[in-house]
Amino acid sequence: MEYETIAAISTPMGEGAIAIVRLSGSEAVEIADRLYKGKQALNSVDSHTIHYGHLIDPDTDEVAEEVMVSLMRGPRTFTREDIVEINCHGGLVSVNRVLELVLRSGARLAEPGEFTKRAFLNGRIDLSQAEAVIDLIRAKTDRAMNVALNQMEGRLSTLIAKLRQQLLETVAHVEVNIDYPEYDAEEMTQNLLTSQLKEVEEEIRSILITARQGKILREGLSTVIVGRPNVGKSSLLNSLVHENKAIVTDVPGTTRDVIEEYVNVRGVPLRLVDTAGIRETEDLVERIGVERSRERLKQADLILLVLNYNDELTDEDKKLFEAVAGMDVIVIVNKTDLDEKLDLSKVKELAEEHPMITTSLKNEEGVDELEKSISELFFAGSVESQDLTYVSNSRHIALLEQSRKTLEDALVAVEAGMPVDMVQIDITRTWELLGEIIGDTVSDSLIDQLFSQFCLGK
Repeated sequence: MEYETIAAISTPMGEGAIAIVRLSGSEAVEIADRLYKGKQALNSVDSHTIHYGHLIDPDTDEVAEEVMVSLMRGPRTFTREDIVEINCHGGLVSVNRVLELVLRSGARLAEPGEFTKRAFLNGRIDLSQAEAVIDLIRAKTDRAMNVALNQMEGRLSTLIAKLRQQLLETVAHVEVNIDYPEYDAEEMTQNLLTSQLKEVEEEIRSILITARQGKILREGLSTVIVGRPNVGKSSLLNSLVHENKAIVTDVPGTTRDVIEEYVNVRGVPLRLVDTAGIRETEDLVERIGVERSRERLKQADLILLVLNYNDELTDEDKKLFEAVAGMDVIVIVNKTDLDEKLDLSKVKELAEEHPMITTSLKNEEGVDELEKSISELFFAGSVESQDLTYVSNSRHIALLEQSRKTLEDALVAVEAGMPVDMVQIDITRTWELLGEIIGDTVSDSLIDQLFSQFCLGK
């Protein structure tokens, strides 16, 4: 496909060793050549080579910047178009000067994600691979990065293509029996149709089993630390972050607002939230903090409920257990370096099947066991991130859920003895839904919306 030549800064803004301005399009080499002065003109050099020289301002004939220019001719490029990358000195003034020269020479400023969008529209990658690019950029842990890399390599695309082909063959059998009954085609009996549809449905179910874990790797696990004042919530935050982010004192109610931090716990990204101690209080500011804590509690994926080993179990503690009923909870009994006053047998009874960890955060004891417990709670016995069935994108998960539901409707229709041409409607719809994952049956407006989330220059 032919488009205007686009340009954008592809490195983060700010001071650094180098910055890169990227051009893509049929006139990328020509535009760069108007500005570049080196041993050879860029239009005469080999593809996939890099060259030292200077950029000359055509209005003044003065040297604008010292550069290294990489030239890559399509279709062996990310966008399948000619690409030029101008490496200049890092810094706001230098990189903006280079971009300004490029735009004045005929390029258009790229829209967010337009380079990746062109790679998709030119057929180099499908939509799921394009979405994996932004997941790779935003990855917070090695596990999340591996999931994104596997998706970029096309493992999910290959699986979806296989499922769509199976459905297509099923539809073809149905249509042969409907349109050409005189031919000796394999009869699409109820048992055969049921068998083929169940095979696809089971494959989709197996993908969705890891969907929750994949989504956690992509978006992070919303983890809320709760407990009464002065049980060690802020100390726990500091221990997991390995930095003194929260103020720790012996005065109850020190934390009066929500504190958030991102932390990597054995490959699991946690969006860690330290809340104000939940208790009844007359202090207006503390009361606002307590209300915010209760709101965060409702939105959490994981609760770290902290109790004081040196204090008796209170009604407020029991109310906290009631508030987190039915949620993923790890109970942490802190301050084991002090005398035991807490009835641990009663705590185990309240915790039920939830893990219970004892810690002395002051002495840095029990943190490793807690990190192991968090990892096992969400990833014990699961596939590794290299497994091709990992799905992390919310859009993909929603489409797979819809596909599974449509296949279930088709199976119900078969068992009810509905005509096969009626069943075919649900099968075709499933094929279309799976096609939306890889971009075969997706609308232009959705494509624009997805790529608008990318950073400029990607």
